[in-house]
Parts: sequence; C-alpha cells; structure tokens
Amino acid sequence: MNGLLTGLQIYCEADADTCLSRRILRDVEYRGRSVEGVIKQWFMWVKPNFEKRSNKSRQYVDPQRKNADMVAQSIEQMLLEKSRHHRAALLQLELQAQSEPLSKKVVILEPTPQLKAMNTIIRDFDTSSEDFIFYFDRLATLIIEQAMNNVRFTSATVHTPAGYEYHGLSPDGEVSAVVLLRGGAALETGLKRVIPDCKSGRVLIQSSIQTGEPELHYSRLPRDIEKHESVLLLDAQMSSGGSALMAVQVLIDHGVAQDRIVLATYSAGRMGLHRLTSVFPDMTVVVCNMVPDIEDRWVEKRYFRC
Repeated sequence: MNGLLTGLQIYCEADADTCLSRRILRDVEYRGRSVEGVIKQWFMWVKPNFEKRSNKSRQYVDPQRKNADMVAQSIEQMLLEKSRHHRAALLQLELQAQSEPLSKKVVILEPTPQLKAMNTIIRDFDTSSEDFIFYFDRLATLIIEQAMNNVRFTSATVHTPAGYEYHGLSPDGEVSAVVLLRGGAALETGLKRVIPDCKSGRVLIQSSIQTGEPELHYSRLPRDIEKHESVLLLDAQMSSGGSALMAVQVLIDHGVAQDRIVLATYSAGRMGLHRLTSVFPDMTVVVCNMVPDIEDRWVEKRYFRC
C-alpha cells in the first residue's frame, strides 16, 4: 500500500478567514510585524494574487475530489493498522515493565507519614474542592522541591548576618519550566512557591480519537530554552507515557539536552516510566505516587473543578 502512495501530493483548502488568522499569528509572533501591517498586505497583495492565479487551478482540482476521498480512506486504514501494531507493542512493554526494575533516574518521593496523610485527603472522594486544592498545592511544592534536587548546582559562598561566611550551593544557571497542558498547570502554584520568577512555557498534547496516539496541538517555549541549565517538565499524571514522550522530544528538538530535563508528576505507572526512560535514559523523573498503568486523569478534573 505504501507503494501506491509514492509521489502523492495532497493540497488542503482553507477558507480566507482561516488563512488570514494563521498569517496574523505567524507574522506577529515570528516575524515581528504589526497586525495592521499584516492585514494591509493581505488585502493589497496576498488575497488579490491568490484570486488571480490560484483560483484558476480549481478546474483541475474539483474532478479529483472523488479520487481524494478514496486516498483518504486508504490513508485512514493505514493509520488504523499502525495504531493496532502500536497498541500491541504497548501491551508487550507493559508485560515487561511488571518484571523489570525502574531506572535509577526515577525518583519516588519517600512515603513519610505527612505525605501519606496528604495523599489520603487528596484521594478521598468526599474531600471538598477547597481542601483538595490546598493539599494538592502543598504536595506540588514538595514535588517541585524534589525535582530541584536533581538540577545542577555549583559552589557558592555568602556572608551571613552574623558576620561569617557560609559555603553552600547555587543553581548552576537558569531553571525554567514547561507545563504539559492541562494537567501540568495544577503544579504551577508549587512551582511559583519554589521558583517565584521561573520562566515557563506550555505544550498541548492530546490523544487522537481515532488512533489513541498523542498529537502536538500547541507549543510555546521560553526564549533561549536551549541555554537553560535545567528544564522542569510538569504534568499531573502519567499513564502510558505517550504525551510525556512527545513533550520531551519537543524539548530536545528545541536544543535542550536530555540530561537537563526533569519530569515532575504527581503519579505515574510502571509501564509509562519504563517506556519514557527506555527512550530517554538520561532524563530524570520525579514521582509522588506509583499507580496502575492506566488511570483516569482525575487530578486535573478535581483541581480545576471541571
């Protein structure tokens, strides 16, 4: 079937309003232009030239719509078949994960009495929304604190109010954060408590309804993120690890070294952790709770009350 699609070219048609909005977003964000300038160029040059030249090709495109539908069905079948193989591989990975030890790069918070008490409140179905948010923010702070233990530090000497020197440590460069929407936003209060002036970015990754595989929908990262000493990747829960895998790959594609990435999450399953650390063995993962491999994303629903 792959041979049948060799040399295939697909053209997607969007209405004029969609084209203009995309052009405004691109030119303002990446080319430093004003909205007024983009709109002026659109109506003076872009739109007239499109109508003059591109519209003529419609006479050749319209007769091919039936064939395009057949091609789309063929591609859909290929994607479904790929998804079936992918899910089978995940099942095999889950079976392996049950017997193999976790990577040394996985750090699980010590289950102290205080931690267990807060988890009891958070997991109690009858806990009020106000109490849930309060105690989750406390836990998020502990998770971020533990994540900060895994960034790089350098020696630093300061003078104390008592008049003597203290030989301690200081982060060996800037630490930034990337929030995996929307669950990761639940950890932001804890992040701000630990690093009040932390630069942060966002990525939105959602699973495809048809294939179940992760898809990147939005990405906005801190400027010069590749120069930062460490990058904290925040997510409330991780099950299969698909979204985390894609998020880490996005960071690497933007120049962030693998060993400078620290994923901080409230809960994770063994399969997801094995999958993530197998692909990216040099990154660090900080987890508060180990849970079953497939668990509903209930944390963000309770935290954001929807």
